[in-house]
Amino acid sequence: MPQTLTLRRPDDWHLHLRDGAMLEGVLPASRHFVRAIVMPNLVPPVATAADARAYRGRILAGLPSGQDFTPLMTLYLTEATDPDDVAAAAEEGLVAAVKLYPAGATTNSASGVRTIAKVMPVLERMAKVGLTLCVHGEVTDPDVDIFDREAVFLDRVLGPICAALPELRIVLEHVTTANGVQFVQETRNVGATLTVHHLILNRNHLLVGGVRPHFYCLPVVKRERHRQALVAAATGGDTRFFLGTDSAPHPQAAKEAACGCAGVFSAPVALAWTAQVFEEAGALDRLEGFASLHGPAFYGLAPNEARVTLERADEPVEVPAAIQTGAGPVVVFDPGRPLHWRVID
Repeated sequence: MPQTLTLRRPDDWHLHLRDGAMLEGVLPASRHFVRAIVMPNLVPPVATAADARAYRGRILAGLPSGQDFTPLMTLYLTEATDPDDVAAAAEEGLVAAVKLYPAGATTNSASGVRTIAKVMPVLERMAKVGLTLCVHGEVTDPDVDIFDREAVFLDRVLGPICAALPELRIVLEHVTTANGVQFVQETRNVGATLTVHHLILNRNHLLVGGVRPHFYCLPVVKRERHRQALVAAATGGDTRFFLGTDSAPHPQAAKEAACGCAGVFSAPVALAWTAQVFEEAGALDRLEGFASLHGPAFYGLAPNEARVTLERADEPVEVPAAIQTGAGPVVVFDPGRPLHWRVID
């Protein structure tokens, strides 16, 4: 008989939905998740309460009939962000977080922050009203090696922010290094999301035998010892770590290009692959905490009451290579080995 596992329905604490035809095409892929922190890096960015309200409306309008999904909106932090606008959006319950992108760090981050001092008034107000700061944790100094950008960010940027505002709740998103894991474990009021692809891939998967564009993401995947540290953090039961897929769709042609886009589209298979990671670590009993309980607790929300069931099959599960959208086909994450879990309810 196949092995089954029933959990509270999970949430995705880091998700890119894009806009327009791409938004409509990828929304059904997040059907296994009840809520999601939706990233604001559109063009132009979702930088004000009015922007977030309008974007939320487009998401809800694009949902397929019967899909139970609540977008948790975020604001894109710029050096022109108005602290009063942020506080009003938080008081209204319109936004769950503000996102800090260092300028130039990743997709559509040109409007991000160059000088932290210029956004300290916003961070101070967020600390007062209890609004979470989500952080893309990389420096963009061209003198810093791309594989070291997370570790340097912790020392130069995030450490000083935490020292100056110890009451500010911070999520270090898509942690990729043992350094990041240690920082979260040692720092008060800091949690972290971990992605499915960073739990599975190391930089050999990206580069050995040829460049694999669909494994290219930012932050870039790291050495095997860092991947192992991420798996230990995810499966160890520490409530400061929770699932954020960072599922980031791009049209196939934009990924398979001379200068390809950063992003892994994992939403359709994220929960199944996470189950497989936990099975391989002998930690299936801790999957519900990581996927369904730790994130709501950090954000001060109740866990979902509804349940979802996963099934383990002896034969590999067939997964579509891509989904079709009005913006073009989007390749689904496939690490190149058999997947034995699937969501059946």
